[in-house]
Amino acid sequence: MSAGRGALRPRAHVHRGTVVAAAFWFHSGTLGVGEARRRVLAAWRPGASVWGLSEGYLLRLATPVEVAVESAPGLPLVWESDVLTSAPLTPKERERLAPPPGAVVLVLAGVARLHVPGEARPLEPGTWLDVSGWQRVTVKGLGAPPPVMRQVLAPLPPPTRESFGPGVPALAPEAERMLARMEGREVPVMRQEGLLARLRKAFGAPSDAAPGGAMTVRRESLFSRLRGAFKPEASTPGAQQVPGSRPGLWQRLFGARSSREHATPHPGAMEKHPAAGTDRPSSASNGGAAFSPLMQGLLRFLGRFLEAPSSAEDGAARGTAPRAPSPPRRAWGPGVFDRMQAWMLQNTPLGRLVGQRKGEYLRNLLDLFDAGNVDEALRHAIPLGRELGPQARLALGVPEPREELRIRPRRGGAAQESFGGGSAVFELLRERYRDVFRRLEREGRIDEAAFVLAELLNATEEAVSFLERHGRLRLAAELAEGRELPAGLVVRQWLLAKDVGRAVAIARRGGAFADAVLRLEKSHPREAEALRLLWAESLAEAGNWVRAVEAVWPVAFARHLARAWVERGVRAGGVSGAKLLAHWALGFPDGFHAAREHVEALLSDESPERAPERFAFATEILREESSDAQAALLTPTVRALMRDRATELSVPLDALIKRMRNLREPVMAVLRADLHLPAEPVVRAWSDIVDRPVVEVVLTERDAGAHAVHDAVVLPGRRVLLALGEAGARLVGADGRTLAWFDVPAFSLVVSFQGDRALALARRGDVWRLSRLDLVERRAARWCDTELGAWASTYDGDRWFVAVRDSVMMVDALAQDLRSLWRVPQLGGVVREVAADARYLSFLVLRSAPDQGFEGLERWGYDLDGGPTLRHRAKVPGLHWSPDYHALTPDGEVVTARTHLPGDEASARWPLLEPFVARPAHDMGGQDRAQVGVVLSRAWCGVRWREGTLHRFYLCDVPGPIRFLVESLGTPPQVVRLTDDWCLVHDLLGRVVWVDLHSGALHRVPVD
Repeated sequence: MSAGRGALRPRAHVHRGTVVAAAFWFHSGTLGVGEARRRVLAAWRPGASVWGLSEGYLLRLATPVEVAVESAPGLPLVWESDVLTSAPLTPKERERLAPPPGAVVLVLAGVARLHVPGEARPLEPGTWLDVSGWQRVTVKGLGAPPPVMRQVLAPLPPPTRESFGPGVPALAPEAERMLARMEGREVPVMRQEGLLARLRKAFGAPSDAAPGGAMTVRRESLFSRLRGAFKPEASTPGAQQVPGSRPGLWQRLFGARSSREHATPHPGAMEKHPAAGTDRPSSASNGGAAFSPLMQGLLRFLGRFLEAPSSAEDGAARGTAPRAPSPPRRAWGPGVFDRMQAWMLQNTPLGRLVGQRKGEYLRNLLDLFDAGNVDEALRHAIPLGRELGPQARLALGVPEPREELRIRPRRGGAAQESFGGGSAVFELLRERYRDVFRRLEREGRIDEAAFVLAELLNATEEAVSFLERHGRLRLAAELAEGRELPAGLVVRQWLLAKDVGRAVAIARRGGAFADAVLRLEKSHPREAEALRLLWAESLAEAGNWVRAVEAVWPVAFARHLARAWVERGVRAGGVSGAKLLAHWALGFPDGFHAAREHVEALLSDESPERAPERFAFATEILREESSDAQAALLTPTVRALMRDRATELSVPLDALIKRMRNLREPVMAVLRADLHLPAEPVVRAWSDIVDRPVVEVVLTERDAGAHAVHDAVVLPGRRVLLALGEAGARLVGADGRTLAWFDVPAFSLVVSFQGDRALALARRGDVWRLSRLDLVERRAARWCDTELGAWASTYDGDRWFVAVRDSVMMVDALAQDLRSLWRVPQLGGVVREVAADARYLSFLVLRSAPDQGFEGLERWGYDLDGGPTLRHRAKVPGLHWSPDYHALTPDGEVVTARTHLPGDEASARWPLLEPFVARPAHDMGGQDRAQVGVVLSRAWCGVRWREGTLHRFYLCDVPGPIRFLVESLGTPPQVVRLTDDWCLVHDLLGRVVWVDLHSGALHRVPVD
């Protein structure tokens, strides 16, 4: 803006001395455009932004820097009361100027010029660089390239014809056509070469045609279909049909419209024939007989067009690589062609002709069954699939013979077709198929009988049981996995097929060990014990000691393995360690004396933080059988619980103490006479008390530690694990003493749910170096180097979810090399964030338009119970720009925001997406220009602010009031780790504080 007559002329024209600059301004008129741009590029750092402002360039820094004004690359601007100024303003000068929040004040030629928010123009400094003369040079790192992540569970190929033995009938060329009709896929046609082509082949030069005769594969033209519709000889049995041909003219003209319109099933147009038990027209009029040849030709002509799939299904017919799974699309109802087809079936002779043709087909099929020609009947049989959905449509044609009798492990995913005829026809066919199945079983034709169950009756689980009963174990396992039966059943079948590696991998991927053990115990007890041992070993390797002991305990001869796991779990501490301590003291003959020291340390500790551990210890004691050791532990345990009850705790102890008093033990009889329980105090958790004062912390530079803290997590027992970069990782106890130092580079931490192990990550160029930390044995080892884009900050010790560009993978965290148990490739965008817990997985995919512009941010949500299963997929609503920061919870709640808001978007609401589970979502309110970050958990949300060198973080619960506030002075920004149990704040100056979200206790962690 220009200076007017009453322009403000401040006393000071520039800052003096050393200042904390948040931005620099470069005057292109004084420096020249070239020199100004050169200085902007030299001062630019990641996260900075460039704006065109008042005949110059404004460089806004991501983090303020301390700089001497005399040596600054440009005119330094400092934050003063939420305003960027190039000179200090007195209170009167500020009052006269009245700058709004976010404004920029430049003092040029002695005059203060005010620039309101929104006046600056965003610029892209990358366009200033001339790279036309650059050449791309391929370089090679000095170290070994990172290994390629190997997929453990590769998809199995479908069983071939040879898999079913020599009893399978000879192939017929019409199989693919029949299956395509029943699944709603396009029925392509392969035509023989014409006369000119054969002449060229006979007299011309040799070609590169494939052996076996040259055949041209293409879709029939419009006129060819017309000729074929009225010439029955055009459709000879020798003509072959090949999947993957091009869409025809009708599909190319109207495929875009028809792909959005899904048909609904129509009722069949046939009546029951009492003699043959099939469907035929009720009465054929003379008019219908006269139109019979013409209408039959029209029937075949319309059938070929109306059965063509949509463009989305054409890729599946072509056999292209599968894309990422997508949720089912909404059924839009019948389309224009389906409505026309339904009208013709009801109001024209076409309906009677369709019924007559299908009635003849069914009569022939039943005649084949009655004549005992089972092989030919099965080649013409109609599969009885699941109930048809809203995308099914009534087929105009009839099925044609299939090429071979083989079980397909995987179903097609296209739209379905209904043969018509009503439930009576399908019940009749179901009875005939059952008769054929029993006949084939009596004759010992096991493969053909299994084919009837799996393909015709769609009784997949019965087919798996039938194959298992007759020793076809591997085929049963392939069928169970390919048809996506329950994961426990799949694990059972692979274990019986002696493929232990695949069985364990599937069980780990879907958490199906328990279900598989239950399915094996009654019929195969030895295999169930073997799988139980594998299950326990997998849990122990993942650090889940409690479940590992519970899994192996029913196997009496293997209980000695549980002793080592119990001791390691007790050393790990926490509530799980307290449960194992009770098991150690009461579950082994010498356990009481071996665990006595640990029991005394737990029961004599008066700290309220260990009250949940004493509660878990007492609960486990009541689960054990009565013994002298249990009687010896009752009295000190009750006393410890009574002491905890007298303090202000949120652990409900009255019900537990009453259960212990009612035990029929002599020691409790004496204690019961003197034990008086007053009314239990009403104690609420800190998170439930709204009127409590806010927990406030102020961190100054005097609180700085000796090392920069890049990441930190809270472990059971109030221990804290610190990531100190190249200095390694440090484990700090509750009293601030260093318990262990791990000599591996650590800039990011991924901690297990049990808190007994962690992964340390350190960037090495384009890859990340991964190291494993055993927090119980106090050991560290390098794992591997790999490319990573995003990752979950926690894992279960066994499975870790990561993202690389447009793929999300489940990494086997126990393998020596890098392996994936499951993956979702080709998501159509870059994965920006991954969040996972024991039950859910969610990740965000940033999609870009063809011109590299922002298209949308999409959330994918998976249920991990029984294997990763896609449950929800949605775009973040109201988001029209690429967010600067975002937060995501495992159950799918998303919050996004921008660091720099335009003037018209000030105080706008956060674009958010509610979780896909039933729970209250956070009310974030409006955005503010000073906000620079957000973190989320199910019950808490936190926002980071920055005002010059002041960094502020406040934590709120779902109702909204602020419960925890941290303020720090200094250049490094705050880093926050948030769970439902604790919130930790740290920075690169080595200042670490965390608050227990159950008790509200504040803890400071020294970094010396």
